[in-house]
Amino acid sequence: MNEKTPNVGIVIVSHSPLIARGTADMVRQMVGDSVPLAWSGGNRQGDLGTDAGGILEAIEAAWSEAGVAVFVDLGGAETNSEMAIEMLGLPRSKKVSICNAPVVEGAVVAAAEASGGAPLSRVVATAEELSP
Repeated sequence: MNEKTPNVGIVIVSHSPLIARGTADMVRQMVGDSVPLAWSGGNRQGDLGTDAGGILEAIEAAWSEAGVAVFVDLGGAETNSEMAIEMLGLPRSKKVSICNAPVVEGAVVAAAEASGGAPLSRVVATAEELSP
């Protein structure tokens, strides 16, 4: 768990490990280490898909008491993210939000907002402004 920063954490979830890792790399290059960041991509076999256990591990890795914003690419990623959040349990699950925003653009904008110390509600709102 990351307890070194009070900033909101960011998790990227994609059916493709390459997309998830690449998006996380882009976010890291934009905000440095000021934001807890993790990703989960692909299923346990390394193929396209998502895995609730892997997403839970990513949420734990990006954990911040300020909360965690999760970005997903497709419906299955959202469903598995919801399951991972439930697996996290109360009260921490109340501090995790799935963002209805484009994965790459949303994660970058959210991380920039989080790096300035914005609360989870503002980080999510800023990312979701990008949704059509």
